Amino acid sequence: MKYYLIVGEASGDLHASHLMKALKEQDKDAEFRFFGGDNMTAEGGERVRHYKELAYMGFIPVLLHLPTIFKNMAMCKKDITEWQPDVVILVDYAGFNLNIAKYLRARKDNGKKPKVFYYIAPKLWAWKEYRIKNIKRDVDELFSILPFEKEFFEGKHGYPIHYVGNPTADEVRLFRSEYKETYDDFCKRNNLDANKPIIALLAGSRRQEIKDNLPAMLEAVKTYPEYQPVLACAPGIDEDYYNKYIGNNIVGRTHNETYALLSHSTAALVTSGTATLETAIFDVPQVVCYKTPVPHIIRWAFNHIIKCKYISLVNLIADKEVVQELFADRFSVKTIREELGKILPNKEGRSKMLSEYDIIDDRLGNESAPENAARQMIAKLT
Repeated sequence: MKYYLIVGEASGDLHASHLMKALKEQDKDAEFRFFGGDNMTAEGGERVRHYKELAYMGFIPVLLHLPTIFKNMAMCKKDITEWQPDVVILVDYAGFNLNIAKYLRARKDNGKKPKVFYYIAPKLWAWKEYRIKNIKRDVDELFSILPFEKEFFEGKHGYPIHYVGNPTADEVRLFRSEYKETYDDFCKRNNLDANKPIIALLAGSRRQEIKDNLPAMLEAVKTYPEYQPVLACAPGIDEDYYNKYIGNNIVGRTHNETYALLSHSTAALVTSGTATLETAIFDVPQVVCYKTPVPHIIRWAFNHIIKCKYISLVNLIADKEVVQELFADRFSVKTIREELGKILPNKEGRSKMLSEYDIIDDRLGNESAPENAARQMIAKLT
C-alpha cells in the first residue's frame, strides 16, 4: 500500500519514523512519501519537504511566513492528489494537518480518495476544543498515544478512537533495558564528580524556555551543595547561548543523551513537556518549572479558558497532582528550592512521588505504540 505521512516538528519525525518501520515490517509492499525529517528519510521513501521548512512557532513568525505556509499547503495537496496514496497519515501538527484533512474530504474530482488517519491526536482537550467538529468530519480513524484522550474523544464527544500505547514509554523502556554504563563511567565521560549525586536540569529545547527557566533552576540548586547540577543541553542550541545564563555557576553538561543523564539522576527540575513523562518513567522525582509572562493573567486564563487541570503529562495521565507544577504565579526560586527539597533522598515527598509513578506505568500499558498502530491501520485498509 501507499502511505503519505505529514509531520511538522522533530518529535513527529521521530514517532513517524518508528511507525514507518512497523508498517514496513507488516506490509512488505509499503511505499512512503512524506513531509518529514531525517529519521523518516532514513526509513526510505520520498521526502517532499523537510519539516523545518514548515514549522514556525509563535504568532509573529507565523504571520511573517504566511505566504510560505500557504505555498507548502498548496504543494502538499497537489502532491497527494498526483501520487494517489491509499492513506494519508497526519502526525500531530494540527494547524497544517487539519487543513489537509479538510481538503481531502471535500475533493470533488474523480481521482482516488485516500483514507485519512491521524496518528498522535491534536491536543484539543487543552486548547481549541471546537476543532473536534473538523476531526469528526474529516478524519476516518484517530490513533491516540495518551490514555486519558479516550474519555475526551469518546466519552465527551462521542468520537471513537484507538489508544495504541505511548511511544515515549516504548523508547524509555527500551533504553533502560539496554543501557549498562556505570555511574562512575558516566561521570568520567562527562567530566562530572563521581562522588556527588546528580540533580538533572531539563530546561527545555527552545531558546525562550532556556532563557526563562535555567537561571531560576541554577539559583535553586545552590541550596544543596552536596549535589551537582547537570544540564541536559538541547540539540541545536550552541554553548555560547547557555553560557549567557549559566554565568559563574558550576554546572555539568551533557549533549544529546538526556536518557543517560536521567538514568543516573537523583532528582530533576524539568520544564513542562514530554520531558516530564520521560523523567517519570525513569523513576526520577521531579519538580516541573515553567516561567510565563504576566503570570497572574496566565493563571486566570488557565483556570477559566484552558480546558485542562494540569500542564504536565504526568499529572494529566494520573488525573491527580503527582508532581508539583510551578508555573505562572507559582514560579519562583523560593518555591523551586522548597519543592526540590521535598523530593531528595529520605524525604517523605520522594517516596510518595515514586509510588504514584506506578499509576503512570499502569495507565500507559505495555503495548508498542508504532507496532500496534501499524497493525490496526493495515487492518482498516484491507
